[in-house]
Amino acid sequence: MERRVVITGMGVVAPSACSLAGFEAGLREGRSGIRYQPELEALQFSCRIAGKPELNEALTGRYFDPLELRGLSSTGIQYGVIAGMQAWEDAGLPLNSGTPDWDSGTIFGNGNSSVEKFREAIYKIDEGQVRRLGSTSVPQTMVSGISAYLGGKLCLGNQVSTNASACTTGTESLLLCYERIKNGKAERMLSGSTSDSGPYIWAGFDALKVCTYKHNDNPEQGSRPMSASAAGFVPGSGAGALVLESLESAKKRGANIYAEVCGGHINSGGQSGEGSMTAPNPDAVQRCISRALADAGIAASAVDAINGHLTATTRDALEIHNWCIALGRKGKDFPPIGALKSHIGHCLSASGSIECVAAVLQLQKGFLFPNLNCEDLHPGITEWIDASCVPQQMEERPLKVVAKASFGFGDVNACVLLRQFNN
Repeated sequence: MERRVVITGMGVVAPSACSLAGFEAGLREGRSGIRYQPELEALQFSCRIAGKPELNEALTGRYFDPLELRGLSSTGIQYGVIAGMQAWEDAGLPLNSGTPDWDSGTIFGNGNSSVEKFREAIYKIDEGQVRRLGSTSVPQTMVSGISAYLGGKLCLGNQVSTNASACTTGTESLLLCYERIKNGKAERMLSGSTSDSGPYIWAGFDALKVCTYKHNDNPEQGSRPMSASAAGFVPGSGAGALVLESLESAKKRGANIYAEVCGGHINSGGQSGEGSMTAPNPDAVQRCISRALADAGIAASAVDAINGHLTATTRDALEIHNWCIALGRKGKDFPPIGALKSHIGHCLSASGSIECVAAVLQLQKGFLFPNLNCEDLHPGITEWIDASCVPQQMEERPLKVVAKASFGFGDVNACVLLRQFNN
């Protein structure tokens, strides 16, 4: 029999805050985590603003010992380990029992292995200093380094692996963990994703001219999803993590339950039709949403809010169109939609998991966070939905069902349905 799956713990390292409480406060306040980055100007980037978490010694020292931190240049591993262990603690689970927990595992996503460490290694190799690469060069540069670090720190004995599907990674991770628990292959899974920060990660997007350059002098105004004056996305980084658990296990432990994962769908448009490496196939997006609803057994009319992908590019209006077609809802009947990237920028492979954390907080606490910088809604959006469906002020509102979707390079899609927990 298929089992019910719930969320019992969450952690987050985001440009706006590096704790769950701080992150929620930032959501409610509409606090921007986007700042001017001097190193991007020095390197002659067009976009010189970004969303970058602010770590400190107290925070990193809580989850890494001094020996581990020596030579640990991968910010992605630092972000992911901190968020993952925060989530594990939040769920009331032991950090390390000393013996493998055969019922617990992780599928923790990543977009890039440590480019900074690769760069350091290349210079040493070219200088004939192979023996000075250090003992952490391999775990830092393998894509699965993040899940390997977490697997060891939490002594996980079930599946320990990493998924990588561009900007869809985090939402896909949640669904992969959900399926494993639902099918009885694990009791608990740590879902999440992370992304390194810095110029070596962001340079390619700047070169593609998909990042904004118009707000270098006013960073907080730079990320403008759904706006007619949007000029591209603001790059970001960080990590989000969620502990998924069978309902039976959660009840047995007396765990706090944030929400229930009801189902979802993952697909690809095959880079056919209107789809390409960088653009979504609308048919695939609509199919992903409708199949997610069917898998969850939830009617489109029951969706109370949407946490969108919405990156502040020309594709935002198309995303709204796809939601309208898939849900069969438009005008004032369309559910409120939120774009977290207006707060923190586009955190790439970490975006889906950070946004899933935000969606669960909205669902559990009953509120809609404000969409920033979209006073001038794109006419391609207001053609389909009423402006009231894009809240620009924080609003307290009971929510029972939230839909979260992510769409990534390679024409890949993932959509999950989250529901307020009810016995």
